Amino acid sequence: MEYAIHTLLSRTAHAMQNYLRPHLNKLGLSPGQPKVLRCLTARGPCSQRVLADYCEVDPSAICRMLDSLERDGFLVRRPSKTDRRTGEVTLTEKGREAFETWDSQLRQLEDRMLQGFSAQERDQLADFLARAYRNVGGRLL
Repeated sequence: MEYAIHTLLSRTAHAMQNYLRPHLNKLGLSPGQPKVLRCLTARGPCSQRVLADYCEVDPSAICRMLDSLERDGFLVRRPSKTDRRTGEVTLTEKGREAFETWDSQLRQLEDRMLQGFSAQERDQLADFLARAYRNVGGRLL
């Protein structure tokens, strides 16, 4: 049986989530939270607005997510040194370690998922997916 591309993408994403869920739980994180940790790891301290844009969620959703991550010790929020109207979100050491562990799990899954793919095929797949994402209005930040 042949599947449509959208079905294959959906099934692949679902299989990835099922594989990663135990690792997420073990780290004490909820779905969506690793994306916040990734942004803070890559960019350093950020405003809530930058995080909301990066995670593609509304500011109220990011606020709830940050409340939970801060309560669990993964990050801290402080007033901005340069703009009194905004706050700055920074990773803690616990947050940095959790992200490194999470990223390692993602790399292991990616290696498993792309077994038998050449380096060129991996690059092509990444390019195709990025282009498809942009075509439906996504922005890769």
